[in-house]
Amino acid sequence: MATKQETSPEQFKLLMKEQQKKSSSLASGVIRFYYDGFRTLSEWGKQVWIVILIKLFIIFAILKLFFFPDFLKKNYADDTQRSEYVLDQITKTPDTDD
Repeated sequence: MATKQETSPEQFKLLMKEQQKKSSSLASGVIRFYYDGFRTLSEWGKQVWIVILIKLFIIFAILKLFFFPDFLKKNYADDTQRSEYVLDQITKTPDTDD
């Protein structure tokens, strides 16, 4: 029957360093994978990604500025009033007629 071995603090430190190397190598491997993929894209692929990034900028930056004004900041003076409004809206049941 096998017994469980105790790990000394030195062994634990070594294990933690190995784990950090593995996780950092995994992260760097993923970054390198995407970097190499984007670097080797054709001209057509690069143009498509530029169009995608421009569309995302328009959707998240421009449309938010013009079509989604800050309702809470406009209608309530301080954070307490805003939080009370949000809490009322979240906890309101459909049966109540306010």
